[in-house]
Amino acid sequence: MAVELHVEAPEEVTEGETADLTCKTTCSLTDPTFIWYKDGRPLTTKTIKNNQLHLQTVSIEDAGSYSCAVRGSQHLRSTAHSLRVRYPPKSVSLSISPSGEIVEGSSVTLTCSSDGNPPVKIYTWFKEGGTSPVGSGQNYSIISITADHTGLYYCEAQNEHGAQRSAGVPVFFTGYPVILYVALGVGLCMIAVFLTVVLWRFSERWRKREDINTDQPIYSVSSRYQDPFILNPVVGLQWSDVTDYCKV
Repeated sequence: MAVELHVEAPEEVTEGETADLTCKTTCSLTDPTFIWYKDGRPLTTKTIKNNQLHLQTVSIEDAGSYSCAVRGSQHLRSTAHSLRVRYPPKSVSLSISPSGEIVEGSSVTLTCSSDGNPPVKIYTWFKEGGTSPVGSGQNYSIISITADHTGLYYCEAQNEHGAQRSAGVPVFFTGYPVILYVALGVGLCMIAVFLTVVLWRFSERWRKREDINTDQPIYSVSSRYQDPFILNPVVGLQWSDVTDYCKV
């Protein structure tokens, strides 16, 4: 007589709870020994009592396909029963696109990823130091980034069983906008023009001073001697002046 077996168990269980799976048979067996399988492999580390498999503190690893058989008739296994485990978001991570250098005025998109059952549908974005969320949805975009946008960002993934936050991802400038180079170039040009004007005015003043000095008498009559023959030559002194003095 063929042994007919089937597994009675909940279809879903929440992580952290307990679960009992029962191997049922329509036949009357004398002191049978039941063997349990998970995903086709015999279970040796779980608690088996009579025809029950006891799962203490269910975890994600307990999700899978379970079947049972009676020792001596292992080839006659029960129909597999699928056990699903519900759990809050795990492995929440954040990525940024495009990667690499961020330049002021460009755009970046942050993406939040997670593992949860049921799948996460609620994503909330935060910026470190802020008191309220800055966005929602699996993706968060910053258009035309400025200095006000810089900081540490992180996301929170939530489903009906809980929530978890990602590690923070920094958004900072590592490059400079073109307008900064333009402004720097204009500034350098203005400095060059200023220095040119200063040097030109200085040279003009120096030239005028030289012109004034050349117009002054080169020689003058000594105050100690009135004799014209003991003279310091004077600019504009005529030879006739000397001869006239001699005639006297």
